[in-house]
Amino acid sequence: MFGRKMWPKSDIGEGKYWPSRTKKITRFPSFRNFELPQINFGHFPDSYNAGKFLNESCQTFIKEERPSDYDSERQSFERLTQNVDDDGRTSSQELEQIESIEEDPNLVTWIGDDDPENPLNWPRRKRWTATLIVASFTFISPLASTMVAPALGTIATEFKITNSMEQALVMSIFLLAYAVGPFMLGPLSEVFGRVVVLQCANLVFLIFNTTCGFAQSKTQMMVFRFLSGLGASAPQALGGGVLSDCWRAEERGKAIAIYSLAPFLGPAIGPIAGGLITQRTTWRWVFWGTSIVDVAIQILATLFLQETYPPKILAVRAKRLRKETGNNALHTKWQNPDHTLRHILRKALVRPFIMLFTQPTIQALALYRAYIYGLMYLVLSTFPMVFEDVYGMSIGDASLNYLSLGVGFVIGLQICAPIVDRIYTRLKTKYDHPGRPEFRIPLMLPGGLLVPIGLFIYGFTARASIHFIVPNIGAAIFATGCIISFQCAQAYVVDAYTTYAASATGAAAFVRTMAGFSFPLFAPKIDRAGDTGTDIAVEVWGEDEGEEYLLCWIRRRAREDTGLLRCNTMLRLDDSL
Repeated sequence: MFGRKMWPKSDIGEGKYWPSRTKKITRFPSFRNFELPQINFGHFPDSYNAGKFLNESCQTFIKEERPSDYDSERQSFERLTQNVDDDGRTSSQELEQIESIEEDPNLVTWIGDDDPENPLNWPRRKRWTATLIVASFTFISPLASTMVAPALGTIATEFKITNSMEQALVMSIFLLAYAVGPFMLGPLSEVFGRVVVLQCANLVFLIFNTTCGFAQSKTQMMVFRFLSGLGASAPQALGGGVLSDCWRAEERGKAIAIYSLAPFLGPAIGPIAGGLITQRTTWRWVFWGTSIVDVAIQILATLFLQETYPPKILAVRAKRLRKETGNNALHTKWQNPDHTLRHILRKALVRPFIMLFTQPTIQALALYRAYIYGLMYLVLSTFPMVFEDVYGMSIGDASLNYLSLGVGFVIGLQICAPIVDRIYTRLKTKYDHPGRPEFRIPLMLPGGLLVPIGLFIYGFTARASIHFIVPNIGAAIFATGCIISFQCAQAYVVDAYTTYAASATGAAAFVRTMAGFSFPLFAPKIDRAGDTGTDIAVEVWGEDEGEEYLLCWIRRRAREDTGLLRCNTMLRLDDSL
């Protein structure tokens, strides 16, 4: 179709200048390299046929699409890992693969756009069932991470833990496992399916969370907490993938809002339940009570949660059809007979690291979400200092103040979910576009501003001379800003990396949970340094503002420089594994 500057020498030859039929290519050569081929009109018997040939060829050229750099940057990670020449054009090998897929009679795929086995076409009740079960797993997991907070003093006394950092580590080591788990569990779900990995990981959490209640030393407690955290990290890693499987972009806002509420509502409710249990019985029931609730969720998942990952569903269909028809050549577009399970698993385990270190979008949003998540756990760790030490409340009464965070999260959910969907629909209409991930984030800026405002109120009013309801109001405003910012960022990642959403969210979760692990460790030092809440609020104001503008700048630079496409050299490593 183009001159020698545009296509490899091997693809240029007599009769190969023009494609035999229209192909939609994913990347189009730059117009500055455009060169008409040297056409020998002697091949045509008359001028009429020559003119007809040129007219049909030009129509073919007009029909073919070239996504803008902006749209190319939004392409899924799956397209970025295909073979691309050094100058960004589609290679002849890739075009041959596309053509072979279109003409492959043994390819097993969806039966039309309304295939009932496609999770996007499930009844709304079935999709909401899957969403709520995954959200329940995502709720119980952080609930277990913070439920132990009011019992830390009792545990430290029984196990003779005198170091304040070791005492905080009993709670935060759970989050250290959160940072490690998604790198394994997210990719494993893309190989074996979401449901199998989710339920097996939850069994690991259930076993070791129960054994925490039988711990007889601080070493046993640390080890069991870490192992239970590995299993509990599965919902954090897989939730985004389940939502992208079940919901179309224009329907995804409410589902993401409910799912995003769980990681915040769990840490808010956990200390309340933990404080009441510790005050009325032994601290060991903090773990056993969580396990009882988790058993109920596991039973519901076993009965009602079905596989949502399309490659896994189609692989099962292909296996069934091979057995019924005897045609062993049937396969899905994700199945390559030359790749062993070991090869696929190794590739899937490496992908999150490649995404984390090559995708500027994931890096920027992961840092921002980590900052917000770390602040939340830092504030959670200061509640006992503020309401027990400053206001002189008992453990049970002080734990009730965590309700202010829960109220803020619910308010943020009610504000964010409908507004984000409305903004997304209006921007689609305004720009006449099927939808971009950027349409999810306009609300992130006002949400981010609420974070330092709430912390200022919480920090400056946390003193005995001011009624305790005032710092609770500040905490509620802070929580509202957190959930809005978190939801917008989560929706963006899910929309941008649909097929590999689990790996993308796993990569972002690594940075986020490392912040959640480390921030509470220096809370005791802040308390010893002096004014607990004030110091936090002053630091956060400048850093949060800078983070907002940094995000906008990085996002614009990534779009203008097509940062994702420039990572092709690194991304080829994913195909070579």
